[in-house]
Amino acid sequence: MSQQFEKLTSDLLKARFPLLYINSWEEQRIIDHVNSMAQNKELIKTTRNVFTWSLTDGLVPEQSNTDSFDKQPLSDTTAPYSFLEFIEQYEEAAIFIAKDFHVFFGQEGRYSPDSKIIRKLRDLAPKLRTGKKPKNIIFVSPVLVLPVELQKDVTIIDFNLPTVKEIKEVLIDLMEANSQNPKIEINLSEDEVMRMATAAQGLTLNEAENAFSRALVKDGKMNINDLKIITEEKQQIIKKNSVLELVNNNFGLSEVGGLGNLKKWLAKREKIWLSSGNFPYPKGVLIAGIPGCGKSLIAKAISASWKSTLLKLDIERTFNGLTGSSEENMREVIKTAEAVSPCILWIDEIEKGIPAVENLNDSSPSSRVFGNFLSWLQEKESPVFIVATANNISHLPPELMRKGRLDEIFFVDLPVSSERKEIFSIHIKKKIGTDLLDFEMNDGTLTKLSDITEGFTGSEIEQVVIETLYNAYSENKKVQISDFIKIIEFTVPLSVTQPEIIRNLRNWADTRAVNTTPKSELSGYTDNTKTESSNGEYNVIVSRGGRMLDF
Repeated sequence: MSQQFEKLTSDLLKARFPLLYINSWEEQRIIDHVNSMAQNKELIKTTRNVFTWSLTDGLVPEQSNTDSFDKQPLSDTTAPYSFLEFIEQYEEAAIFIAKDFHVFFGQEGRYSPDSKIIRKLRDLAPKLRTGKKPKNIIFVSPVLVLPVELQKDVTIIDFNLPTVKEIKEVLIDLMEANSQNPKIEINLSEDEVMRMATAAQGLTLNEAENAFSRALVKDGKMNINDLKIITEEKQQIIKKNSVLELVNNNFGLSEVGGLGNLKKWLAKREKIWLSSGNFPYPKGVLIAGIPGCGKSLIAKAISASWKSTLLKLDIERTFNGLTGSSEENMREVIKTAEAVSPCILWIDEIEKGIPAVENLNDSSPSSRVFGNFLSWLQEKESPVFIVATANNISHLPPELMRKGRLDEIFFVDLPVSSERKEIFSIHIKKKIGTDLLDFEMNDGTLTKLSDITEGFTGSEIEQVVIETLYNAYSENKKVQISDFIKIIEFTVPLSVTQPEIIRNLRNWADTRAVNTTPKSELSGYTDNTKTESSNGEYNVIVSRGGRMLDF
């Protein structure tokens, strides 16, 4: 990234682009890159002096072509207008880095725009383009705020988070600096150093250095076990972000009952995901379906099976009442996800962040955010696997569902008999354990439990197991089959209380999605899911939804 950034920035500086804007928290890292470029004749041709400016220190020379270089603040330059006047009158080739200048550009609810400063920049821009000596201003700010008046004069430059190579250099420098300290023990192989650096992806250089330093001072040792400290630091960053959440999970796909088609589909992509070959990474999957049937569970299980960080995006949090903030939030989400890749980006209930289909072309924040997200899905090459889950499929537009943005759409229906048996087996072993059972958990008992829970969702089956455990434990006895039957008889499943939801979902999925249940498991299967009609009789809802395939 450093070479890419320096090449683009140096080209813009050589071409005399007057005003550049870099949206980043890493002021010092940007200053270091600019200092490096400013003295590199191969990159920039005309070497230049570098100044930084802040509201607290005013103008400070960073480096100069003169021998008598004095890095002391220049007097009477703290006022922003005085700073711009200094630039106008300065007669040498120079780059001026302005920190947090966005506060003068205005932001609804936070800052009022300074019309005099904005006008001065508009007056200054053509003078910088045509002056005798090349001069440029670089705005560095953690937020992107740009007044309409300056949109044609300012060029925005992306500055990504540090690469693994840059983070590794910080770690090596820290290890070398402490190698002679008798109170510190460092035990990391070359491969483990790389693993530590890779784990710190997504942090700034300062944050990565803080995490490594914390590992050292915690117990005076640094080894591969300190990976958990880096994870904790990442959790702090995500918490501060307020839009993304880092999800910890320790169960894989084998602990998810049913969904056989989806599991097979994922298994075929796991090897490519974990490889470093020249293959296109899988883009992602949309999982729609009946609430409580495992959509969220599968998102968590993928991250563990694929050994990748799981980031959860609550898309509603991206929307902010301040103008431009929603788009900035989405850009930050994308930037962070790409920085910590390979990762799984789980977008829970994606339909909540999608504008109504008829309003997709309006100028509302939701439409702009959704448009930016769709463009990224189409163009992204980084290993960020999207797992989008949806309950209310009426809001899903065709722009999201076409191939090329996501790889496949799956429909999660009510579990069939074989899937219910698997779900019962997983939850009984995990939540009760075979030692507390007063019966042998074999195929016969699982079949019996499956037969009497026709129409139950996976989460309803889980709750049956939990309630059965509570009852048996309160009576100080082992769990019997009759205990399950009693709870099941008192449970009214979603298929009975809200059959219209299942009917609508199945109708939608019929031609749009692939059923997560393999076709082979439906051989001879009759859907006896029933609902009570107004006259007290029970009727079959509808046939199962989604295309029936075997992967």
